[in-house]
Amino acid sequence: MSNSTTFKALVVREVSDGEFNKSIQTRNLSDLPENDLLIEVHYSSLNYKDAMSAAGNKMITKNYPHTPGIDAAGIVISDKSGTFTAGQEVLVFGYDLGMDTPGGLGQMISIPADWALPCPSSLTLKEAMCYGTGGLTAALCIQKLEKIGAKPSDGSVAVTGATGGVGSISIAILKQLGYDVIAFSGKTEQSAHLKNLGASEVRHRDTINEVGSRPVGRELWANAIDTLGGDYLANLLKQTKSGGAVSACGLASSTELDMTVLPFIIRGISLLGIDSVTIPLPEKQEIWARVATDMKLPDIEQYCEEITLEQTPEYLERFIANKVVGRYVVNVRG
Repeated sequence: MSNSTTFKALVVREVSDGEFNKSIQTRNLSDLPENDLLIEVHYSSLNYKDAMSAAGNKMITKNYPHTPGIDAAGIVISDKSGTFTAGQEVLVFGYDLGMDTPGGLGQMISIPADWALPCPSSLTLKEAMCYGTGGLTAALCIQKLEKIGAKPSDGSVAVTGATGGVGSISIAILKQLGYDVIAFSGKTEQSAHLKNLGASEVRHRDTINEVGSRPVGRELWANAIDTLGGDYLANLLKQTKSGGAVSACGLASSTELDMTVLPFIIRGISLLGIDSVTIPLPEKQEIWARVATDMKLPDIEQYCEEITLEQTPEYLERFIANKVVGRYVVNVRG
């Protein structure tokens, strides 16, 4: 553990109205907010929300300069609350981390103790960040489908945004649990990659919208996980089999939902909302227990690209340019 009072962090600054720049800077511990739990961050990961914060989206981050990073895995330096002991490995996902509280793209963070949970003994800090919020969200989507009765024998599960962080981990976990997966992506050149993850079939995402303005379409999949929103979500719902469900966790395409109630009342399907940010800590601990056991991918690191803190400005731009493939884990001290 470091005894230094300085550390490196990605800092986003507003240089003019609507203009932001990103750079790696040296920060002082005194720059961090006063909270009970001080953590030396070893790994973080990149998420779409980090890219929006780094681009100056004030719906995500109101005050700049700011350090993004909604994920962090590291070692406890001190805890005034007495919840954790020095040297203990911990994980942090969501809440206000990386939004208006300096986040995991810095080598030190100071947070309330009830934002953190112990790292499961079967996961290394790096493995936990290979999942990150994207993997946590994927696991929550699958678990919610299962809680209303979804099982592999029902039929295929459709996954949109398949090359993204949530989509790619969803495919791999679903395959491990025995489900057949249809992957939808705008990057059909990544078909071999998606089939390697576990998809039995890859389709262009726009084929979902071929149902057009019809209130319902043919029943094509038993259940689905949607990361896009908008017409993709509406048309997934229109083509879900009777009694099936769609877990909705993203808005990469749109926040709007334009459809009739007919799929709900003539097919009895369910729309399941997924919140991975503010769910109570016990629920996060529950899902992480599954990520560390039956949902644990034995080769999780193959689904991630490891980068350094210095590379994060470049890689965050990939999210804005829609060039993301898989998960990016950040070796904050590498």
